[in-house]
Amino acid sequence: MLKVPAHQVAGHQASDGKLGPLVDDSGRFYKPLQSEERGANEVAFYTSFSSNKQIPDHIRRFFPVFYGTQLLKASDGSGMCPHLVLQDLVSSHINPSIMDIKIGSRTWPPQASEDYIAKCLKKDRGSTSTELGFRISGFQVYGSKESGYWKPDKRYFRSFTTEDVKLALRKFVSSNASADSDCNPDCAFASVIYGGSMGILAQLLELKAWFEDQTIFHFYSCSVLMMFEKELALKGRSSGAEVKLVDFAHVVEGRGVIDHNFLGGLCSLIKFTSEILTSPVESPPKAGLLDSERS
Repeated sequence: MLKVPAHQVAGHQASDGKLGPLVDDSGRFYKPLQSEERGANEVAFYTSFSSNKQIPDHIRRFFPVFYGTQLLKASDGSGMCPHLVLQDLVSSHINPSIMDIKIGSRTWPPQASEDYIAKCLKKDRGSTSTELGFRISGFQVYGSKESGYWKPDKRYFRSFTTEDVKLALRKFVSSNASADSDCNPDCAFASVIYGGSMGILAQLLELKAWFEDQTIFHFYSCSVLMMFEKELALKGRSSGAEVKLVDFAHVVEGRGVIDHNFLGGLCSLIKFTSEILTSPVESPPKAGLLDSERS
């Protein structure tokens, strides 16, 4: 039986009669093909990526498994609609904390229309994309069985500054994460989740090494998902930290050129993550995120 994903933190969501992705109990994620050329482009990317023997196995693990396409009833009741059939990346997690980060200072592909470029440029300049090379699109942090998840809505992220990003990345790995502006995040799980040989930073560095060489694809408006399990971190075991790449409707051929747009944003995210490991405790900012929490 198909249902609305319980742990989606950004993007189009299949709720209130809207068109969005669905999941089943077998670990598959059904994403409706986007309109115009975007849906066909994403199918073409997955098809090409899946069969490309130049992609190392250790890099493939960062991408969802592609099972093809399937006609399904759309979540908005509009009838049958083609869907990408992908691996449900959170199906193996029980109570996942997740952050969705859109990578790149430029989020539109070269062939985009003037209207689409203007739309993307407005979003990029109004967020941290232009300045930092990435922006946080959404997250959820698991607290406990009693408190459940802290999952801010889209308005929370609209006017994020550099200081807001720093604070959000700290809250993501803290035992006291909440919207409370007076609570300084303790970064209690930073060393387990961001650090270590299997941590998020190590995985980001592995991706960076590939992007420093690969010239097959250019990834515009692609997101990095960072995930972990708080209960595992509390027990001092592996936190189940994972990095995945998603959203490939705007991928284009690399034509022998390094993807500096994605690589630059990835390096910036690595820098911010590394700083949390070297300096886990900071005083809270005076403005920015505090203001966004009050609005």
